[in-house]
Parts: sequence; structure tokens; C-alpha cells
Amino acid sequence: MKNIIYTIAVLTTFLSYGQKKELKQAEKLIDQEFYSEALSVLNDNSDFILNADKKFHAQFYSLKGAALKGESRFMESVSSLRKSIELDSRKYSEKNTLMIQQIEADLVNSAVEDNKVDKFSSAALKLYNAYQINPEKEDNKNYLYFAAGSAVNGKEFDDALNYYLILKDLGYTGVSTEYYVTPVDSDVELKVSPTEYNLFKKSKDYKNQRTVDTESRLPEIVKNIALIYVQKGEVDLAISAIKEARAVNPNDINLLLSEADLYIKLGDRDKFAELMKLAVEKDPNNAILYYNLGVINGEQGDFEAAKGYYLKALELDSTYSATYLNLVSLILEGESALVDQMNELVTSRKASDMDKYDQLEIQRIGLYKECLPYLEKLIEIDPENVEAITTAKNIYYTIDDIDKFKLMNAKLQEIENQ
Repeated sequence: MKNIIYTIAVLTTFLSYGQKKELKQAEKLIDQEFYSEALSVLNDNSDFILNADKKFHAQFYSLKGAALKGESRFMESVSSLRKSIELDSRKYSEKNTLMIQQIEADLVNSAVEDNKVDKFSSAALKLYNAYQINPEKEDNKNYLYFAAGSAVNGKEFDDALNYYLILKDLGYTGVSTEYYVTPVDSDVELKVSPTEYNLFKKSKDYKNQRTVDTESRLPEIVKNIALIYVQKGEVDLAISAIKEARAVNPNDINLLLSEADLYIKLGDRDKFAELMKLAVEKDPNNAILYYNLGVINGEQGDFEAAKGYYLKALELDSTYSATYLNLVSLILEGESALVDQMNELVTSRKASDMDKYDQLEIQRIGLYKECLPYLEKLIEIDPENVEAITTAKNIYYTIDDIDKFKLMNAKLQEIENQ
């Protein structure tokens, strides 16, 4: 009996030594960044290690997680690292949790790079995986939102729909608080972190401390769900998605606009007009609402209505630069038709055609001159708006106002030399 016990003790010691040896070899390979080789060692010896002393199991999964991470097999790595924590949280929780956080950051950073080179499908999957690492974490829901956007850009509409539906079911809005302070000595408002804000709001060196909640992303999410359903030919589901969201948020103007936009895409102009009227009734002093109405009507080719909405938006808020630019762009839409007519007449020698040409040229110059007050006002409130200055410069040149042309040209050079 003593001999049997002695034999078992020797065998156990031998197996323990063998486990340590293989794990040590794998650890050494990982330290040298030979991840594939480390995985081979661990996989080749997995039965030997996992069927023997349990005290090495957590180390095995931790090393396997590290090797998989090195091989960019991120989700397999997370699974292995979490298995290690489950087996021995005291020893491996901190180390493995840090690796999991690094994997999350690596996925997001890699997705950002993919988006830059139009690898949208790859970016969407990486962002979705980053979300899945800690789906209960509020910040990680942002990854799912951006994954949906990348999937749309990559025309992976089924994936995008799935992501958007998850976000809707989670009640995700993406609303966050932004913090602003203004240094006393510069009067230039700064966006700061929450920690900085708490420090600066007690400091005499800063003033006008304020917080602002960002706009909800829910209207955009519901709108995109509806648009994907429309593209899939599932119109009833599209309308249902919008109506469901509006039932929960009946006073949300953006959701109302999203529903109106849906109906115009479905060709139901009467329903569109009805919803637009309701939007104005709900918030008659909302400049951004009128701006959005201008955009929608402009996209649908109703330029007169769009112009009226832009002018109303400026009446309510004369500082919103996008309104000026859109209004100028809208006015200049009329130029192409005039140019087409002028091109048809330019080779004619008929006196009547020459007169028509001259009249069209006068109308064209009239469009340019109509734009100038809006451009000049925009440059006044936004002196470094390159688009406005460039457009004004070109118009001044066309109407032979050389002094102002030179002034705009000088402004552009000054901005470029900053």
C-alpha cells in the first residue's frame, strides 16, 4: 500500500511539473510576442493541462486569452480571459480585466481606422463586438449606435436594422451632458471635462459656467429603422416604428419631422403637409424647425416654400450660419436653368435671341445680387467662414465689383496664412 501511495505522489508531482513547464513555455512565447506559437503549445497540451491539477486551469485560460488577443482574435480572447477570472478571480481578475479593456479599446480604434478607408462592414462588426464586451455599460451602447451607422454606410442594412432595433428596445437616447466655462481673461468659451468643470466653477478665473444636454439620438434611430423598412418594402413596419416612437414621445419635434420625412419618401404629400403644419403649431418659434422645413422642402424641389422657411428661420435666429448658406444655395439653384437657356441662344444671330440672352443675363446677375446680403451678414457674424467668403468673392468678380472681390480675396489669404 505504501508503494502505491508513493507511486501516486510521484505521478502527481510529475504531472504538476509537466503542467508548469508547458505553461511557462507558453508564457515565454507570449512575452516575446510569438502568439501563434504560444497558442500551439497551449492547444497541443490542453487535455494534459485541463485533465490534471485544477490549480493551473485559470493560468491556462489567462495565457490563452493573452495569446488570442495578440492574434487579434478578440472575442475568443475575452471569453478565455473571463473563464480564467471565473476560476480564480483573486489572482487573475485585475490582470485579465485590464486586458479585456485593452481589447475593447483596440476594437474601437481599429474600427475608426476602417471607417477612414471606407471599410464600413469591418468597422461595424468591430464596434458591435466592442459593445458586446460590456453591453450593460452605458458608454458601450454608443459603440452599438456607431456600429449601426457604419453598417448603413457599408450597405449592410439587415445588420444595421438589428443594431437599431436593439438600441430602440434598450431605450437608448445617447443624451450626454457637456460642460462649458469661459476664462475671464479671454472671453472664449471652452468645453471641459466634468472634473475640470467642478474645479473651474469655484474659480474666480472662469465665468459663465454652464451645462448643456446633447440632443437625443432616438429620432434618428427610429427614422433609420423606418427608412430601412421602406427599402426592404416593409412599409407597414416603417410606419409602425415611427408611430410607436411618437406615442412614447408625442412632443418630440424631431420624431414628428422624421414621420413627415417618411411620408414624403412614400409619396404621400398630403400626410407630409399635415405633419408639417402640426410641427409648426407645436413649436412656432423654433428656428431650427423652420430650418429643417426648408431643408425638406428644398430636397423635394419646392424652392419657394423652402425659401420662405429659411427666411422665417433667420427672422427667429439670425446667427445660425447653416441657414444663410442653405438659402444662398437655394437661390443659386435657379442659375442652372438660366445658363441652359443662355447656352441655347449664345450662337444665334437673331436680334430677338440676343435680347432674350441679355434679359437672361440680367436675371442671372439678379440672383447673384439677391445672395449678397445673406453672405455679407454671414461673414459679419462668422468672419472666418471660408465657404461664405469664397462664394461672395466669386459673385463680386462676376458682377464686376472688383474692390469687394479684392477684399474677399485678402480675407481668404489671411485665413490661409493663420
